[in-house]
Amino acid sequence: MKEFRFKIFGSFIAVSGQPGAWRAFYFGAEGKRRPADFVIPGDVAADGLCDYLADLFHEDATPRNNTAVQLS
Repeated sequence: MKEFRFKIFGSFIAVSGQPGAWRAFYFGAEGKRRPADFVIPGDVAADGLCDYLADLFHEDATPRNNTAVQLS
């Protein structure tokens, strides 16, 4: 199963699965992960995940953490 990792305004998020069956997790530098408290709609394609997460968490942006990037 493919996993995508993102840094969204300072938060590290991993998303695995495929469209219609996405599973999201918060992960830390030490490798631990916990289930995320949000749902990714089934119609979001893999290449749209970063944009979706940026839209979802835009209120968390600060002058210091103002980017949303895909890490892998």
